[in-house]
Amino acid sequence: MSQNYYNDNASALFDRYQQLDPAAIHAGWLKHLPATPGLACDIGAGSGRDANWLAAQGWDVIAVEPARALREMGQQHSHPNVTWLDDALPELSRLRTAGHRFNLILISAVWMHLPQSKRERAFRILSELLAPGGILVITLRHGSDKRESRERGFHPVSTEELNHFARQRAIAVLDVSRNNLDQMNRASVKWETITFQLPDDGTGNLPLLRHIIVNDDKAASYKLGLLRTLIRIAESASGMVIKRTDDTVTIPFGLVGLYWLKLYKPLVLQHNLLQTPTASHQERKGYGWAGEDFWKLDSFSNYDLRVGSIFAAEQASILIGAIRDACANIQKMPAHFITYPGQNRQVFTCERKSIRRQQNQHWRIDKETLSLFGEFTIPASLWQSMGQFACWLEPAIIREWAALMNRYDLQYDSSIFEKAFEWEEGRRDTSIARKQASRLQQELRQESQYLHCTWSAKRLQDKRFAIDHCFPWTRWLNNDLWNLMPATEQANNQKRDRLPSAPLMHESENRIKTWWQRAYLDSEFGERFMLEAETALPLVQGDKQDVEGIFEAMLHQRARLKANQQIAEWNLNAER
Repeated sequence: MSQNYYNDNASALFDRYQQLDPAAIHAGWLKHLPATPGLACDIGAGSGRDANWLAAQGWDVIAVEPARALREMGQQHSHPNVTWLDDALPELSRLRTAGHRFNLILISAVWMHLPQSKRERAFRILSELLAPGGILVITLRHGSDKRESRERGFHPVSTEELNHFARQRAIAVLDVSRNNLDQMNRASVKWETITFQLPDDGTGNLPLLRHIIVNDDKAASYKLGLLRTLIRIAESASGMVIKRTDDTVTIPFGLVGLYWLKLYKPLVLQHNLLQTPTASHQERKGYGWAGEDFWKLDSFSNYDLRVGSIFAAEQASILIGAIRDACANIQKMPAHFITYPGQNRQVFTCERKSIRRQQNQHWRIDKETLSLFGEFTIPASLWQSMGQFACWLEPAIIREWAALMNRYDLQYDSSIFEKAFEWEEGRRDTSIARKQASRLQQELRQESQYLHCTWSAKRLQDKRFAIDHCFPWTRWLNNDLWNLMPATEQANNQKRDRLPSAPLMHESENRIKTWWQRAYLDSEFGERFMLEAETALPLVQGDKQDVEGIFEAMLHQRARLKANQQIAEWNLNAER
């Protein structure tokens, strides 16, 4: 696509696009629009006309537009339920990083910008972004003069080509509609619209995961442990991806080892639950990954084993050794033996590197240090399914894991499992945010200013205020600083375990960003704030303090949580 043309002519194009009625333009496929609004993506959103139209009907919409000038004009006139993103076909690299699966993807008057050599890849990426049962709508433009084609970067397109791509990806063609009347009354321009649908489980990822969980041969719990580890990372640490291709996602091998330890430490060290039929905890044997360093982790809390934690040399040496042993066994055992049904081909691949223990220096857990252990690679579509369906997959894994342990000689009381399998991210903790809010209150008072509620903008009373988890703790265990907001007690009690609505997020944007800057980035907590945001939120660039980028990533995470977990939304009312 010729972005220069769309940037140079943004104002005229914006006015022209806005004059057209979306319902008339899209009349040919509206019968296939899902009755229940979900998560939609408008790729090549232009002025935001279609994105706003869908949002007005109850959809949450990600509007993707690569032309900066046009995108900025669209943002100025945007519906609150529309979140904008700078990205483009065919790669859609930032959109894929966000980890969404869409119920509807709209490609309106965009496909002709792609040269033929890039279309197959683009279609494959689009199909992987669809949720099971999701709808993909692509409009094709036929007809233009040579000058327009040159200026705007048009290429010939055809229904036959798209049908071929759909057959390759096992996607159903629902409908093809033709319109010889151009909405701008251009006699030479005609349109075709092709509507596709991804069948439920069309990627095969859920059947594959179910096969590994339920059907695969298991003596030890290691296959289940690796799956739960990866699902946890996909759901809560998606910002830790270090490399992404069309087909694969690569994360630090050390991160896999770290989460493995966080899973097994409560089971083995705290609750004495056997993980293989021949293990002996008393003799400290029976686990290939549990070397001398693992048994020393009894003095570590699981909350210490989090990204951002810093360890003195002696503790660092123990932790590095334990992660290193875990990675070695993961490569040798579960990663090696988890294969596609009926094949010897591994689902996961890993490249392990040697790492030395720390000598007389501190060591911090972060993306760089965890990458020193090597790389762990996951099929991209499987990674996406793990993150999207985590709240359903994890209980299935836990049930199978408990059943496996009960097959050993020792029969366990079922009441022990709930505690042993609990994912520990520490208790709900707002202490740092409260401390910073109190500090700011004192500083602002000296300037005859006040700290205000993030949601209602009301002045906060001294000591009588709440610290709210923007994304509720009960649904997403996250104590990160960026997720903690000052609020009135009334607003906090109203909100409870609901997500702030998209309009409320936009209303509160300046207050949120000002709070982040004053409370965290301008304090000794700045580095921790950035590291936590980079770990948990997709799209955050960790090399700069960019509150705009963090807020944008937060909007994407809000949409992801709403779509994946169906969390209810909250709109401020009685607090007004």
